[in-house]
Formats: sequence, C-alpha cells, structure tokens
Amino acid sequence: MQLAKRLSKIEEPQTIKMAKLSRELKAQGKDIIDLSLGEPDFRTPQHIVEAAIQAMQDGFTKYPPVAGFPDLRLAITEKFKRDNHLEYTPDQVMVGTGAKQCLANAILSIIDDGDEVIIPAPFWVTYADLVKLADGIVVQVNGTFQHDFKISASELEQAITSKTKLFIFSSPCNPTGSIYSFEELKALAEVFERHPNIYIISDEIYEYINFEGPHESIAQFESIRDRVIIINGLSKGFAMTGWRLGYMAGPKNIITACEKIQSQFTSGPNSITQKAAVAALKGDMQPTLDMKESFRERRDYLVQALSNIPGLKVNMPPGAFYVFPDITHFLNKGDIQSAEDLCMYLLDKGGVSCVTGDAFGDPHCIRISYATSLDLLKEAVKRLEQAFAAIY
Repeated sequence: MQLAKRLSKIEEPQTIKMAKLSRELKAQGKDIIDLSLGEPDFRTPQHIVEAAIQAMQDGFTKYPPVAGFPDLRLAITEKFKRDNHLEYTPDQVMVGTGAKQCLANAILSIIDDGDEVIIPAPFWVTYADLVKLADGIVVQVNGTFQHDFKISASELEQAITSKTKLFIFSSPCNPTGSIYSFEELKALAEVFERHPNIYIISDEIYEYINFEGPHESIAQFESIRDRVIIINGLSKGFAMTGWRLGYMAGPKNIITACEKIQSQFTSGPNSITQKAAVAALKGDMQPTLDMKESFRERRDYLVQALSNIPGLKVNMPPGAFYVFPDITHFLNKGDIQSAEDLCMYLLDKGGVSCVTGDAFGDPHCIRISYATSLDLLKEAVKRLEQAFAAIY
C-alpha cells in the first residue's frame, strides 16, 4: 500500500525533530539543555488560568463556533484598535488551533497549483512546507547577516513575476529576531501598490517581544490593507503554547474561505481556551511586559557571551527570543560539513540542542533559543565554548 504523494513534499520541522531528540536523550538519562524550541519557560499568567477555570464551571464545554466565540472575535478587534490602531470588524477575524493552523488556512485559501510565493529567508520552517502542500512554488529571497537578514524593496521587486500570488514574512522574525521598521515596511508596501494581485501574510506572533519600541504592522498602509492577512496568537506573548490558540485578521472573503476550510479540519478551537483568550487580550498586560524584560536580559547576556566565542558571528536581535549566529568559520572542519552536522556535534559533545539554519533557509547559521532561564543559558554557554573550542 502506498501513501499519498503529498507526503514527499514536506518534512518534519527541524525544530520539532530536535526537541523530540532532546527529550529522548533526557529520557535515557543524558544531561541536555534544550535550546531548540521557541517556548517561553514562564507559566501562563494566573488571571488567564482563572478565566479558564471559570469557563469550565460556567459550562463552556460544548462545540464552539468554527470561527470563534463572538466575544473573543470582538476582543481581537479591540486589541487591534488598542495596540495597532487598526480597525477590523468581528467578521474580519477568526481563531484557529494555533497560529500554524491560521497560516495553513490562509495559504490553502489563496494558493493554487503553480502559484509563486515569495518568502524572505531566513523564515519560519513551516512557511515553505505549507506552500508546497498547496502545490505552490516557493521563491526564496535571501537576506544577509550584514543587513540583519532583512530584504529590501528592490530585492522584493526583482523577485516578483506574473505568477506571484503571495508574500509571507514575519516581524519580529523567527528565527533571526529581526524587525522591519516603519520606513522598511512602507518601502515594501509601495512595491505591492504596483502589483495589486499579490496577497501579503504578515506573521506578527512575536509582536509583544519587541525590544525597540512600538510594533509596526504592514497592515497600517491603507493602499494595500485589503490584501494583508495578519497572523497572531497567544503562545509567545502570553506563555500559552499548550493552550493552542491563534488568530487572524484580513479581508472578509479570506476569512470566509478560511472558516470553510477549518470547518472540515478541526472546527473551532478549544472552547475553554477561547474564554481564557478573552481574559488574555482584555486583561492585565503587566505579566507580558515582565516576560519581555526577562527576555531582554537573557538576550543581552547571550549575545555578549556568544560574541566572545572565536569564529562565531552574532548580531543583536531586536525582537523575539532567538539568536541566529553565522557559523561559516566552523564548516568543513573535521566531520562538520554542514550546519546540521554542527548541531548534532553540539548536542553530542556539549549536551546543548540547537536547530540547523538549513531548516530556515540559511545553511550558514544555527538558531539558538533563549526562551529558558538565565542560569541554564549560562551553563549552556560554558558547554558551547568548550565544544566550539574543540573544533579543528
């Protein structure tokens, strides 16, 4: 019996693969520091947990609407107005089982066989595989270390063809932590003005982990607003990875299409999580701000410590909770022929789990998450220093 051919188009995400391997090694009794997953080590704020408990006691344990409870969709529109100065109506937003499902909904709604999708690299591992599942063609535009891994408006323009239908990017970015400024977003928007048949997916799930200033969304530019789909969620800013709640905002026809697709895959996301999400979006933001400051402290320590390792090139990421160092100096030395080889070496010799940059579209880098305690980061750095020093 043969399985479907579509399985050959995609691979298991390297982030999940490395996290799984780390868990297996830990179960064998090995001392592993896992810096592979983008999962905050904080507990979900108490007022959100209490809202979930109250929801269960109030009987919110039945099937929810596919697109989300009305009060949650309204809370999302209020969040956009409060934080982003963007006006949406509840029928322009919907929720899914994590931001990943929202991304899948949007891509499957837009892309047909042979459509081209421009994705600036480095990019989150799932973007490209979702495009492939939709029978689209990935057009990768490479950012560079020297330009903080961001692409310019002219580079975007050069990549556009008559087959281009979609552009996908994140800001703050996973895996680099880079952030597109207002001026950079405006320049990109001006390119899209000249190409009215292209949709834009803007992944903004790291919105609240921004060390530079207010978050800037490409949806603020009215000239392209009717083609922008914002993807967001609660996992990163509210430490709610296991609750599985993402949301999206965009044109009504896209939201309607996504609701249709989701109705056949999962229906609406967990009803209790939805009620907790209302509390998260409308409640006290101080826990989120406190988490951001902890991430800032960890970033400052980790960037400085990694910069002291000879041969490792590290920039200062202004957002998210990753560093994405260039490891070119260590390639083609001994058994290390690739970034993946290096990650396996660091796991084996140093007991530290990282993710190969190949997974994100850049074979010269690795991703290191600092979504863990400062004490663990300090121990991880000691191990990395010794492991890198042993490479010849």
